[in-house]
Amino acid sequence: MASIEKLPMLAIGYEKLTAELKALREERPRIVDAIEEARAHGDLSENAEYHAAKERQGQVEATIADLEDKISRAQIIDPTTLSGDRIIFGATVTLLDDDDKPVRYQIVGPYEADAKLGRISYVSPLGRALIGKKVDEDIEVRVPAGDRFYTVEKIEFI
Repeated sequence: MASIEKLPMLAIGYEKLTAELKALREERPRIVDAIEEARAHGDLSENAEYHAAKERQGQVEATIADLEDKISRAQIIDPTTLSGDRIIFGATVTLLDDDDKPVRYQIVGPYEADAKLGRISYVSPLGRALIGKKVDEDIEVRVPAGDRFYTVEKIEFI
């Protein structure tokens, strides 16, 4: 029997997924009402409202199934309980870029990544390059804009 792959995430990512799931479950009855109302208008073959409501229903059901799967496999990580000298999921890292300017990122799951907030996914090119690195190690990352170079300055678990 295959083992179920856990999805590491922070509590904030888990809360975001559960809130999205709750909102979609609350939308279900409204979609059913829209389908019933459109069906009452007669000929379904040329009924745009009916087809739009059915399409939305399919999207919502697929998204609900996907969210339920992710939530069931969630492994919530509290970075404050972690330690070590290597970069792992949940770590907050300070890097020096090519110009010795510090940049700071927290390594998170894909569902909570937000570069503007300094959260990058462990599956992103930079996230993959950082995992397992130690302080003073150099990193080269190929991104669409070209190769970027960083040096790990600090690893924190906050």
